[in-house]
Amino acid sequence: MLERITRFSMDRPYVTLGVVLILTIFFGLQFSKIHIDTDPENMLEPDQPDRIFYDSVKDKFGINDLLVVGIVDEEGIFRPEALEKISNAISEILTIDGIIIEDVVSLTTTDNVKSDAGLLDIHPVLREIPTTPEALEQLRADIAGNPFLNEKIVSADGTATAMYIPIESKDQSYRIARQIGEILDRELLSGEEYHLAGLPVAEDTFGHEMFIQMAVVAPIAFIAILLLIYILFRKSAFLVPLGLHAMISVIWAMGLLIGLGNIVHIMSSMIPVFLMPIAVLDDIHVLSEFSDRYKILRDKRRALIEGMKPLYIPMLFTSLTSAVGFGSLMMAGIPPVRVFGLYAAFGIMAAWALTITMLPAMISLMSDKMLEKGTAGGSDSNSPVIDKFLGLVKRVTKSRSSTVIIVSILFLIFSMLGVARIKINDNPVRWFKTSHPMRIADRVMNGLFGGTYMVYLVVDGNAPEAVKNPDVVKYINDLQAHLESTEIVGQTSSIADIVKRINYVLHDNDPEYDMVPDSSEAIGQFLFLFQSSGDPNDLDNFIDMDARSANIWIQMKGGDNQQMHAVENHLASYMKEKPPPDGITIRWTGLTYINQIWQNLMVSGMLRAAYGSFLVVFFLMIFEFRSFWLAVLSMVPLTLSIVLSYGLAGWVGKDYDMPIAVCSSIALGLAIDFAIHFIQRFSDHFKTTGNFSETFEYIFEGPGKAIARSAVVISLGFLPLLLSTLTPYVTVGVFFAMIMAVSTLATLFILPAVIKLIGPRLFRGGKK
Repeated sequence: MLERITRFSMDRPYVTLGVVLILTIFFGLQFSKIHIDTDPENMLEPDQPDRIFYDSVKDKFGINDLLVVGIVDEEGIFRPEALEKISNAISEILTIDGIIIEDVVSLTTTDNVKSDAGLLDIHPVLREIPTTPEALEQLRADIAGNPFLNEKIVSADGTATAMYIPIESKDQSYRIARQIGEILDRELLSGEEYHLAGLPVAEDTFGHEMFIQMAVVAPIAFIAILLLIYILFRKSAFLVPLGLHAMISVIWAMGLLIGLGNIVHIMSSMIPVFLMPIAVLDDIHVLSEFSDRYKILRDKRRALIEGMKPLYIPMLFTSLTSAVGFGSLMMAGIPPVRVFGLYAAFGIMAAWALTITMLPAMISLMSDKMLEKGTAGGSDSNSPVIDKFLGLVKRVTKSRSSTVIIVSILFLIFSMLGVARIKINDNPVRWFKTSHPMRIADRVMNGLFGGTYMVYLVVDGNAPEAVKNPDVVKYINDLQAHLESTEIVGQTSSIADIVKRINYVLHDNDPEYDMVPDSSEAIGQFLFLFQSSGDPNDLDNFIDMDARSANIWIQMKGGDNQQMHAVENHLASYMKEKPPPDGITIRWTGLTYINQIWQNLMVSGMLRAAYGSFLVVFFLMIFEFRSFWLAVLSMVPLTLSIVLSYGLAGWVGKDYDMPIAVCSSIALGLAIDFAIHFIQRFSDHFKTTGNFSETFEYIFEGPGKAIARSAVVISLGFLPLLLSTLTPYVTVGVFFAMIMAVSTLATLFILPAVIKLIGPRLFRGGKK
């Protein structure tokens, strides 16, 4: 059946290429419908409980995603000229479209609560620029004496100030951040520097840079692949069909994804880089066999048909296993990951179809002169390094087969110990390299202020006015103190702070009154005074309309999953020892918490996908080889390459994060490809010749060269990702190159070593 398709493609090349062209134009036209979404929050299903709760909390308390802007002045900000520049910059920033002005926290927009002759005095911290040393010192003392302000809008050492800027929509973060940067570049004094931090701007910046990186890295990867193919074959005629093959596979996969209404997200943007090296793997096997045969036969039709005949089954099953690896991502609970897996799998099968149709059609149109020119000198001279390497492998596996197996077992043990050291952890800010401005801002801002990672604790009562109960407010105060005792939590804010502050200033700053009063009436009066004397919106962020629920703002100095989890456990232990008052429930939410939720779901989903993919691939191998033990043997390189790669990650301290989780499933389908070709070709040749030794020699000739050539292309084809400034792409590039390199070495060393020792028991019907 497959051979008839190839013959048809060679007999009617223009019909074949015309159909391919029509389909490519159709899929290409779908790109005009593209819709991009870079919000990691959309990794969760719309009806996911934690996401629904977070949305309800944002509505109830008027919470919006925040950008955190820090202005650092080594000489100190408490100078008239510095404060004036800062004030002017804040005023101009407030004019940017998309900023929720009434909720901006800064020197000029945030109220300070003081008393004046026994009356409550609530006014902005910086109403006018102080000009005398006494006034400047008073301003500094006012800020330092207010827990709402100290280390929140001004650093403890007085060298920096911060603005907390709520925005209408997270997808405006990058634009707003750029406009803020332009204002600060223009307004700040010489010697002052600024930083932009916060998860919203980090996530939106990543999404923006992600597509820029793909536009740069994908073409570089494409050129690198073509260059590698030319080096391996020295045949420029092959570059056109392989280049078109890679591009068309990408166009078909992305065109179908977009045409069916799917959003291009962070994951699906990586399909081109994954697909290009994978798409040409079958082509390399075909061209390798074709080149060797054409050198002898000088008949392109016969050379191609004879070269492809032993490859149909291995190519089909390697494509199926690769598609299974990507398709297994459908088991993940993350919608964009499922989209990525499904359409990458489609792209792989499309690439396989093009290998048995478009490639033969294009070769049939090449002139003999073109092919003979490319073949002059013989294929053996095209890859001398590969030839020498394969000769070494053959000698070692024949004479030291037991040693090879023992060394492999030691590597496996070493790797398993490393796997046990892996920690599951991630943080979107760490998706940037350490030298990136986002990482620098993260370090500086969280070193100077209470923290840029926002998370919330929602305290729910069972009746109106429940959270004005003194026991509840005191419990909130105790929760805050306990949270702030951890190193990772910098600042917390709640109605308890407001009540304590008003109680304190109304009693002439007497420290004995820096406490929550014992009556609900007093708490209600203090909150009413605060709301009526200052900005009413300031209180809405902490308590709802009927005082049934309260919100505790928590600023963390780090946003890693493990840090968030540690804070959760810290609070859970406290609440177990000191339960909340009757009828009170407490629940976590916030962007930092949501990130932990979807990342944990991704990791668990990837693990399920990896296990499922492993089983499916194993059963496919049983079906292909019709042998349980050959199926087991085929899984050895796959298992060792993945365990060794993850073991090395564990030993070097690399966390199991989003890119590593994605690689774990995909690698299963790719790492077995070379083993399929090796065992299938060995089995077919042995059945034909009946001679074990002759087959052992043969496998290191044509099949071995094709495997080595493919390994070079797919391993080095992912390395252009190292040029990215985004660490997920760097991780994927390094990890996949390592997995495919180890898989190749395991296939070429371990399989022949095992076959040398117990081959006659695995392959029956011939002579040893």
